[in-house]
Amino acid sequence: MGLKSKDLLGLENITKSEIELILETAKTMKDILKRPIKKVPTLRGKLVVNLFYEPSTRTSSSFGLAAKSLSADTMNLSVKSSSVTKGESLVDTAKTLKALGADAVVIRHGIPGAAKLLAQTIDMPVLNAGDGAHEHPTQALLDMYTIKEKRGKIEGQKVAIVGDIKHSRVARSNIWGLTKLGAEVRLIGPSTLIPVGIEQMGVKVYNDLEAGIEGVDVINLLRIQRERQDKGFFPTIREYTKRYGLRREHLKLAKDDVTVMHPGPINRGIEISSDLAYGKEAVIEEQVTNGVAIRMSLLYLLLGGSRNE
Repeated sequence: MGLKSKDLLGLENITKSEIELILETAKTMKDILKRPIKKVPTLRGKLVVNLFYEPSTRTSSSFGLAAKSLSADTMNLSVKSSSVTKGESLVDTAKTLKALGADAVVIRHGIPGAAKLLAQTIDMPVLNAGDGAHEHPTQALLDMYTIKEKRGKIEGQKVAIVGDIKHSRVARSNIWGLTKLGAEVRLIGPSTLIPVGIEQMGVKVYNDLEAGIEGVDVINLLRIQRERQDKGFFPTIREYTKRYGLRREHLKLAKDDVTVMHPGPINRGIEISSDLAYGKEAVIEEQVTNGVAIRMSLLYLLLGGSRNE
């Protein structure tokens, strides 16, 4: 059993069983990362290209490490140093990558649908590392893996996602994935940062942090993008922090063993207090490790690694 599509473009059009397969395969991959020699020969001779049109440190390095742990070769294509700056289109770039002998392409792009366009252009696997405010499927998968690892299951868990839902590709992918696996998803944030009609995705919406986190198992905090602050979505950073910044006193409203998550990078003192970011409830470092395991899982499944290996 494998994935039905040659690509991973998002979690909206993926089945529950496929998500479960990815998470289960990631368990094996995490075992590899715990070995003294964190490498297996599964994808030796394969070339994985990281094609990033937006800056990224965490996601790009995580994909690179995942490929290397499976013995694949990697090539990072920086847009600033490529022909894209001279007007080369995404389709042209795709054809060039094929000519270079790429076996899979990881793409991050500022425009929603860019990963889908690339996947329609080339016959090799395309992995979406974030397309505009559309989806960021691998981040959601590592979040789900972390929840399952920490809490034993996803079904029945109450998960609160706090922050800028309107512009968050991480939130959208998490909503698709978590609801398919039977979690109750709550969205918390100012009304200006909650998309109109998002309740149709099967979520509950709260504009009050304390009401939203009451009795939840997991709190997943989204990074406030400071560049949005001057567009009037909320009065000031200080006001946002006062109303939606998670502090230790809030945790008494959630489950006693609540899990606190953040996709990073963190604005300490804004969406989360510093003591909580480093507290025993937080699994932020585990999320980083699990991100490598999830991306190894996907490369393995999409590039046809052998189960014997």
